[in-house]
Amino acid sequence: MGFRYTGNAYDRRFLPRLTTKEIEAMPKDEVLIVLPVGAIEQHGPHMPVYTDTLLGEALMAQAFEHLPEEAPIWLLPSVNYGKSTEHAAYPGTITLSAQTLMMVLQDIAASLARSGFKKLLLFNTHGGNADLLGMMAREIRIATGLAVYRLDPGSVRYSDSFTDDDEKASGIHAGDVETSLVMAVCPDWVHPELALREMPQFPQSPSFSFRSKSFAWIMSDISRSGIAGDATKANPERGKEMLEKAGPLLAEALMEIAAFDMRSLQQ
Repeated sequence: MGFRYTGNAYDRRFLPRLTTKEIEAMPKDEVLIVLPVGAIEQHGPHMPVYTDTLLGEALMAQAFEHLPEEAPIWLLPSVNYGKSTEHAAYPGTITLSAQTLMMVLQDIAASLARSGFKKLLLFNTHGGNADLLGMMAREIRIATGLAVYRLDPGSVRYSDSFTDDDEKASGIHAGDVETSLVMAVCPDWVHPELALREMPQFPQSPSFSFRSKSFAWIMSDISRSGIAGDATKANPERGKEMLEKAGPLLAEALMEIAAFDMRSLQQ
């Protein structure tokens, strides 16, 4: 499934393909700039370390195919490296410190503001980035005046109908969903014969649980293999179906964000 530098996302809506004069002339008040933020980190013995960034690119490629022609939404290149310190002990993980990623995001946002843009979306495909991006969205808002938004692909629930309860509860890394998606996008990058099932036994009480972030962890705390989920169930056909379902859902979310006016929050 080729997508890089083709299709609406990269051939028609990729901001860096424009010249400085074209960007200068662009009416910017309603434009939403999308910045994918991924990671390069271990994904078990069967998956590429580029998984998170790759899936961010593929999901945005799908979403942009479903945007109306007149949608004022433009895509930036991904920030390929994320805060992956929880995976730092594994070979191939290339992580930024929290401080470095914060400054990278701050500098990108400041550059966009100098060019006259008003709206920035941080599209995140790595769980380890989530807390930092939530904090930085507000810091960027304060420092630059940009309206800053967050979107994680899981928020549109594109994979819910394709996974069982065990995977929903514990499949947070290199399991069924991610493996199926990479199989659909870059099948030669996956080694299915090395896929494993390892399900962390997270506490489930409302006040003390993984989802409520009741405790800090690194990957070796929750998994011996580097997998949290069941990668043995993955298959490319289901990955393709998930991508096809995600596309219009993410496009709808992008359109809602682009149309949102911060001033509407006050009566």
